[in-house]
Amino acid sequence: MGSIEHHKKRIKEHLAELNDAVDAGLENKPVTVGLHCSACSIELLELYLHSLHKIPLGKVVKHNWFKKPHAQQKIAPLAERKLGVDFPEKEKIYALLYTVEDLRENLVYGNPSFSQIKKVFDAFLALKAELLTKLKKEGIPLEES
Repeated sequence: MGSIEHHKKRIKEHLAELNDAVDAGLENKPVTVGLHCSACSIELLELYLHSLHKIPLGKVVKHNWFKKPHAQQKIAPLAERKLGVDFPEKEKIYALLYTVEDLRENLVYGNPSFSQIKKVFDAFLALKAELLTKLKKEGIPLEES
């Protein structure tokens, strides 16, 4: 929710927290990694969808819409039902979001292994790189942190 500048400000804040977690050692900051990878991923997606005019500026995208759908699921995934938009490389972007969200709860509330923390962080970095490239093409460059 908010303007392009508000999204940029929040993204910058999330990235700063993640940089601090890297400096402290990801294994020492699983809660920070879980929360900020999730929140920043959603901010980046929201900003990208705004830049494509796929969702209005007031539309809020929620992280819990990106729970990985089950193979035998008979209804459309929650993200599809809530957003219902198409955009370039959507499946790739959603797959990365599903990875981040799949392990988020364990990082924040559980006792995650280093491999789980790394999996979330790596998926986030791939998503961030993808969306920063796309945003730059849309005329919305962000500082890469």
